[in-house]
Amino acid sequence: MMSEWSNITTVERSWPETEKWLLVVVLGLEMVMGVVGNCLVLLVKVMCRGQFSCRYWLPFISLTLSDLGCSLLIISGSMLAMLTGGQRSPWCEIVSLLKFAFISSSIGSIALLCVQWLVGVTFIGRALFTVMVTACLASWVTGVVFGSIPIVYNWIRYDPAEMLCAVFWENSYSDMLVYILCAFSICIFIPFLVIILCLLLTTTGIRWHCTSDDEEDEDLSSVTPLLVAFYILCYTPFAVSELILLGRVDLSPAPDWLRTLSSVMSYLDCGLNPLIYCSHLDFREAGLALLWTNKKVQSEPILTGVTKVDL
Repeated sequence: MMSEWSNITTVERSWPETEKWLLVVVLGLEMVMGVVGNCLVLLVKVMCRGQFSCRYWLPFISLTLSDLGCSLLIISGSMLAMLTGGQRSPWCEIVSLLKFAFISSSIGSIALLCVQWLVGVTFIGRALFTVMVTACLASWVTGVVFGSIPIVYNWIRYDPAEMLCAVFWENSYSDMLVYILCAFSICIFIPFLVIILCLLLTTTGIRWHCTSDDEEDEDLSSVTPLLVAFYILCYTPFAVSELILLGRVDLSPAPDWLRTLSSVMSYLDCGLNPLIYCSHLDFREAGLALLWTNKKVQSEPILTGVTKVDL
């Protein structure tokens, strides 16, 4: 019975034409939002650093790179899979690995941002900067490691509902339970606890720095609560689908509609983050100044010559 169910799950789903092209359009819009938005964010952060305050640039850069990579590689891969009817090896395994790495790095970057926002600029020094760089790299590395395990054990199959290659379990519930619990605990659950703890401490007024409220409002880190809120909103379907899988001893996945929704919503987060950055006034003005190429800066008049007039 298990092998028969496995064969059924690997058969490519026949999407109705209306649903298929609707998903293609949605994925295309999300890809454009993510690629264009995150490229502009990187340009503003690099070229207009002096025009807005951003004391905690490391997690912002890491999060933007993760969103850009997901938009450029994962969303485009899903859209192409919808048009061609699937994904083939080795691109299938690469997409699965990269998706897990991007999920791990994005939540890790947000957790680091929350920690730095709580600790504040007073405690920012070389030692803490080294710790933050190490933690940021660790979020990427752990994502790559846990994303590689299903590839090594040949657990990767194309999932038409998720529109990309994902992990399918065919034999052992205990193997699935151990892997998902370890991956979620290290890559997702621990950063999520850090985020919630930092937000709770911040909400209760426990802050470890001496900056004024005006300086906090001017810094780009003031968008942190919005980043956290939309991240939780967009990744809730993904978490629910994994919890459903954990609760089913027969290894059957979550319903198709929920797996499709989890992919669409997680992709949406990559395009929403640039819009969240632009809700910050100084960052938005810096971006508009960078894009407004026809606007010439008025310079002071320069004396180029002197004409002597005889009276």
